[in-house]
Amino acid sequence: APTSGHSYIFLCYLIRRTANMASSECQINSQKKTKKRKHEEGEMEVEETNFKRPNFPTLGGERLSLDDHAEVRKIAIPPHRYTPLKTNWLKIFNPVVDHLHLQIRFNLRSRNVELRTCKDTQDIGAIQKAADFVTAFTLGFEVEDALALIRLDDLFLESFDVTDVKPLKGDHLSRAIGRVAGKNGKTKFTIENVTRTRIVLADSKVHIMGSFQNMKTARRAICNLILGSPPGKVYGNMRTVASRISERF
Repeated sequence: APTSGHSYIFLCYLIRRTANMASSECQINSQKKTKKRKHEEGEMEVEETNFKRPNFPTLGGERLSLDDHAEVRKIAIPPHRYTPLKTNWLKIFNPVVDHLHLQIRFNLRSRNVELRTCKDTQDIGAIQKAADFVTAFTLGFEVEDALALIRLDDLFLESFDVTDVKPLKGDHLSRAIGRVAGKNGKTKFTIENVTRTRIVLADSKVHIMGSFQNMKTARRAICNLILGSPPGKVYGNMRTVASRISERF
């Protein structure tokens, strides 16, 4: 009798447990179905709604006029560039005024070249191009080379110090600069011709002008020369990278 009573209680426990498990599975399935239904309804709502793109008018010269908000840029001129600036002033003045339709002047008191937009300015990025153009001239680039910053959109300027690559002092620094320049500037000219960039060596400063990929190749070659790599090895690696870039484009 006691064994039959225990078995009866165990059977009741199993029946209740299976019933509870079945009910919990039904609740989980119903919750999944409701979530799926809500997700599908939400997707249908998104598909049915039509978004309209905003149509903003172009920003012309009227918005950039002096009466409203004239944008001004000031570029400091170092003392050793006063004479070249005076000699090449017309070559700088004409492209900025005729092509970019900006106002430009040289402030004798602050020794700055000041650029300003006017009512004739049509391009909102013209003042940035002019600032890059004047900055490139102050860094030591020729006016003819710096004009490419106005005519082309994918040219940039980059500057770094030789000591940023490797902390050198005294004769070690002079030899590193000499390795980058080469005899009579041959190494620098070779890097410029292969990578299609322009390089200026001003004491321990190195200034590079060109497209992003070309500047990257030239910077890697210059850094390898500073670190002590032989020029022949640098030339080979540079030509390989330049040929890959030309084949890619």
